[in-house]
Amino acid sequence: MTQTVYFGTYTRRESKGLYKANFDSNNGTLSNLTLVAEEASPTYLAFDAADHLYTVGAENGQGGIAAFDKDFKLLNHVVEEGAPLCYVAVDEKRDLVYGANYHKGQVLVYKRLSDGRLELADSDTHEGSGPHENQASAHVHFTDLTPDQYLVTCDLGTDQVVTYDLSKDGKLKKLDTYTCASGAGARHLVFHNYYKMAYLICELNSTIEVLIYDGVGQFDHLQTISTLPEDFTGANGTAAIRLSADGKFLYGSNRGHDSIAVYKILKDGSLELVEITPTNGKNPRDFNITPDQNYIIAVHQDSDNATVFKRDIESGKLTEVSHDFYVPESVCVTFK
Repeated sequence: MTQTVYFGTYTRRESKGLYKANFDSNNGTLSNLTLVAEEASPTYLAFDAADHLYTVGAENGQGGIAAFDKDFKLLNHVVEEGAPLCYVAVDEKRDLVYGANYHKGQVLVYKRLSDGRLELADSDTHEGSGPHENQASAHVHFTDLTPDQYLVTCDLGTDQVVTYDLSKDGKLKKLDTYTCASGAGARHLVFHNYYKMAYLICELNSTIEVLIYDGVGQFDHLQTISTLPEDFTGANGTAAIRLSADGKFLYGSNRGHDSIAVYKILKDGSLELVEITPTNGKNPRDFNITPDQNYIIAVHQDSDNATVFKRDIESGKLTEVSHDFYVPESVCVTFK
């Protein structure tokens, strides 16, 4: 069976924008890399149910978000002075799209119009800092939905997970705040599909915090576990975090150690390290599990290659299939 995989990229060197490729799920091979839309550094992307595509975007020196139709024709940009976003998510029920602006420390909400275009509905600017040199100000890195349909955000600069209630027209109201370890750098969050648990990957101290999610934006700490081998002493920052569809295994990527850490999820929702597997590329900014759950595709920002792993459904372990498929400056990989 052939699936289509989509890549978001930086456009600082060779990339021209958004790409797609064919993935053969019978043998785990990628082929036919194709540019589908030119856009300035579309570093994160999300599809809606009507196949509209929303990406990080820029226009006339301003940064924000871009909307494309199902044929990858540009619908519109919503931009303002400064850097573009770093994360995008779609809320089908409310016809909203959420964005995170790392450099401005902003949470943004966009109204999705009937033709797929976007208009800004509301925003909130975080304030604060942390002890790490990369925490001089707020840095919102993630904006997505909780299982009970609140908006949850991760702020790498303030070590906080902030949850918001939303009105029908997308207006934000701060609901609750969880503070992770000082200097940890909260980056991305994933919720378990049946346990009342969430897994917070922290970029600056290379850990995952296991959180009990009580609902209505309330988190309680259960466990902290490293993403690195005990004997590793080099520089590292974590990146992506993914959960298997059966809820049995969790995966997180390391940039510096250049690897994916594999964890078994125990009956109480806590994590047990299974293995840490090299990705054979430099800076694995993102990876994703294929829809059939049999493979993981990891992309590398600095070495311009995608690595394919076969995933053992029973053990969660990864076996490399290849690491030589060219994708320029890729930092996001997804399916629709």
